[in-house]
Amino acid sequence: MPDVIPEDGLVLGLEGTAWNLSAALFGEDLVALHSAPYVPPKGGIHPREAAQHHASMMKEVISRVLAEPERIRAVAFSQGPGLGPSLRTVATAARALSIALGVPLIGVNHCVAHVEIGRWATGFSDPIVLYASGANTQVLGYLNGRYRIFGETLDIGLGNALDKFARSHDLPHPGGPVIEKLARQGEYIELPYTVKGMDLAFSGLVSAAQESTAALEDVCNGLQETAFAMCVEVTERALAHAGKDEVLLVGGVGANARLQEMLGVMCEDRGASFAVPERTFLGDNGAMIAYTGKVMLEHGVTLSLEDSRVRPGYRADEVAITWRTEPGDIFAVGPHEGGVARGAEAVVEIGAEDVVKRRTSKRYRNPGLDQRLIMERTRAEARLIATARRAGVPTPVIRDITADTIVMERVAGEVLKYVTTPENVGLAGEAVGRLHGAGIVHGDLTTSNMIVRDGQCVLIDFGLASTSPEVEARGVDLHVFFQTLESTTENTDELKAAFIEGYAGAFPGADEVLSREHEVELRGRYL
Repeated sequence: MPDVIPEDGLVLGLEGTAWNLSAALFGEDLVALHSAPYVPPKGGIHPREAAQHHASMMKEVISRVLAEPERIRAVAFSQGPGLGPSLRTVATAARALSIALGVPLIGVNHCVAHVEIGRWATGFSDPIVLYASGANTQVLGYLNGRYRIFGETLDIGLGNALDKFARSHDLPHPGGPVIEKLARQGEYIELPYTVKGMDLAFSGLVSAAQESTAALEDVCNGLQETAFAMCVEVTERALAHAGKDEVLLVGGVGANARLQEMLGVMCEDRGASFAVPERTFLGDNGAMIAYTGKVMLEHGVTLSLEDSRVRPGYRADEVAITWRTEPGDIFAVGPHEGGVARGAEAVVEIGAEDVVKRRTSKRYRNPGLDQRLIMERTRAEARLIATARRAGVPTPVIRDITADTIVMERVAGEVLKYVTTPENVGLAGEAVGRLHGAGIVHGDLTTSNMIVRDGQCVLIDFGLASTSPEVEARGVDLHVFFQTLESTTENTDELKAAFIEGYAGAFPGADEVLSREHEVELRGRYL
């Protein structure tokens, strides 16, 4: 049976994954919280120096909240992800306290803790979550006992990207707040925009910003507008794909007023609810560890000392969320048979014979960026659909095109996300294999963008497509698709095997691409 915390019982939480050492007590509510952040004298976070700071401040931070040790019922600590030296310092202290107080030890996933304290603080039940911090940028949603990752950064986290730019201009750490202030005084400038399905990348954007000769205020504005628009786009893409109606923003970068504004506008336009916790619970803090530890204790989730090693690469989707018994809603809105449908970036009018796809302006985006993306994506989509079709890839027939609209054949069939059988996913693999064989990467390979018709899988929505001979681009394409399967299906392994069989049968270079996809999957996300 799960442990029951007495009314006067408390859980002590210790957070120290990176820069902030923090301790908190949680009972029915937050009882105490004290933090002692490590502030580097220059540059970014140095792992050993951060760990030394945590060790030197540990006694003071804990003593500030631990006034009544006899009330402690468990000790929770951030087990990962994070910087190894910092994690080990905090874990050592947590083990010692667990032994000294004679109470259970609880290892908490840092990312999951951000989500759980956000749900507690806002009252949201089943949101799509944008988690934006220094080292992590992920879009998550709950399904069947786990937080599934719909999309994430393929290189560095959003906060680290901002810090990297700040260091190059001798701005103080952390870079986000000063960039936000300077951006308000500047004008938008064009910078690289990199979205790959539900994944994104910031390195090219930061490099271009560093090399820009424009006024610093203008560069900060362009950097912030571009990076945040990327994050809001992938969040909207996940929201549209999953059919949920709540969006939650968590993580330290979530304190940025412009990012909050952009997400709020996107949700307002989609009829979804948006919330962000108060600032106390946004950055890394002991309260989120103590609260999540409390919930885990109530459901009997504790650690032995032997199993308490730290996990620097601990991913949110590895955690069994035993304290949530509901399955979570995915695809709550059923297949659309006709009329008007709305995707992440376009309104689609479905007629008897034709489909009219019109890209709509996004109020959350800078107008210049918005118009650029609409024109670029509309032209590229029409061109690459036609090119793919000539290469034997099942695609709709293009009827007409304007600056923001494509008129094409209506594909009468079933959207793959509603019929994800091994047979149908195998057909998808065959279609993607032909596409890659033609030198085209789709850029948004989700089960929403595939229609099963007459023994074929027709690929649609080429808005993020491009021509590329690179193995890396093809590997990322497959990674986006496999990530979609993992976030929305239960028999993922069987479906992946069926896809791979179809893909390899249609594309001679499949082995190399699949190997690269595995490399993409294994790349560290805590950088």
